Amino acid sequence: MNVFSRSLVNNLFSCSSVSEPHDQHNCQQQMLQQQLLQQQNLANNNVNLNQTYHNIPNQHGVKTYREKEIVDTYYKVTGHLGAGGFGTVYSGVRKRDDLQVAIKVINKKKVSSWYDQANGMQIPLELHLLHRVQHVSGVIKLLDSFETTDSFVIVMERPENVQDLFDYITERGPLHEVEARVFFMQIVQMVQQIEKLGVLHRDIKDENILVDLKTNQLRLIDFGSGTILRDSDYDDFDGTRVYSPPEWISNRLYNGRRATVWSLGILLFDLVNGDIPFEQDEQIKAAQLHYKAPLTPACKDLIQKCLSIDPQQRPSLEQIISHPWMSKVPAPIPIPENRKRTTASGKVVDVALLGSNESL
Repeated sequence: MNVFSRSLVNNLFSCSSVSEPHDQHNCQQQMLQQQLLQQQNLANNNVNLNQTYHNIPNQHGVKTYREKEIVDTYYKVTGHLGAGGFGTVYSGVRKRDDLQVAIKVINKKKVSSWYDQANGMQIPLELHLLHRVQHVSGVIKLLDSFETTDSFVIVMERPENVQDLFDYITERGPLHEVEARVFFMQIVQMVQQIEKLGVLHRDIKDENILVDLKTNQLRLIDFGSGTILRDSDYDDFDGTRVYSPPEWISNRLYNGRRATVWSLGILLFDLVNGDIPFEQDEQIKAAQLHYKAPLTPACKDLIQKCLSIDPQQRPSLEQIISHPWMSKVPAPIPIPENRKRTTASGKVVDVALLGSNESL
């Protein structure tokens, strides 16, 4: 497996934090070696730079790995955004044009799910899932990815004038049904398109949704808990427990699509009530709803259907979209002009979302 420069990680965790003189000396020697490696690579950029491994079928036109390139040749870390079980996220800029980016550093030891590529290399499943869904409107955009000796580095867009939905709701309290409906429709449409591409996000929640404060357009982030969508039940769950369905709490099994609908029900309740409905396992299993804000019967009906204890009674994504409460939503997310195609029947479709068994 190719070894990339560790300079980005070394800049984040400097030798000054090492207490023992002997260890400090070793650390400094390693950093010196990396500087020499950087100079060597830059001197031989005709050979080493811009050699791209197309590790994943490049149907989305997104670069994957670039052989022997130096991460911080292209990006500068400017701050710390957050950390979780799957990695640490930093703010940064792309040096060639000062584009604001988010840089996620994932320690290899913390990667729980891997994707085996055709060339024998392994990458975190999260990175593969991001590649799969890059054409879905609203999904955070992947810009670059690198590998160091002990980590993977994923570079993504960092939109301006955004706020995560958790903070958005915390500041404003329960949203009016009109605003909640617009947000919820966008989320359901994104999930519908993602699932059509064979991806299960598994952590749909307010903290993983960004709100553009100027346009009210949403972006979905963090595929670290995601997996490949399948029809059979799952017996593992890495998402947020208070969004998990009762069948997982009780039986440690769940259907991916129906669990997603449960999490959407939690999210809709959160939007119109200002907080999630359940905190404890027993509350999740009982699924008793207590509304803080006055809601229309149609809104309550959709929430209750999504939060049915029996997974078989929950609506599909298509049924959610066609529910009477959703009928007042403006037109769906437009298809980009370069992806519009007209079928023989005259229907305009998004070519990026055509299934393998579909054609124009």
